[in-house]
Amino acid sequence: MEKVRKHIIFHGTVQGVGFRYTAYYAAQSVGVTGWVRNLYDGTVEAEAEGTQADIDMMIAAIKRGRFIEIDSMDISEIPLKGDAVFNIR
Repeated sequence: MEKVRKHIIFHGTVQGVGFRYTAYYAAQSVGVTGWVRNLYDGTVEAEAEGTQADIDMMIAAIKRGRFIEIDSMDISEIPLKGDAVFNIR
């Protein structure tokens, strides 16, 4: 399947609830690469590269996080970067 890269801003209860570590382990489990970081406005920003199905599975796993409550996501497609791993920034 063809790889894509998505830039995602997560809104809701996404800081102080283990979001970045949940995203890290979710990405690792499905082979998605990229990164995740907290932003000053209380949102979380991520770039995820993999198949669309793998990115969808990663997001679904994040949504199952115990204290994470995603109200909305801003998602856009961006050029591939070829990251080797998924990092927490």
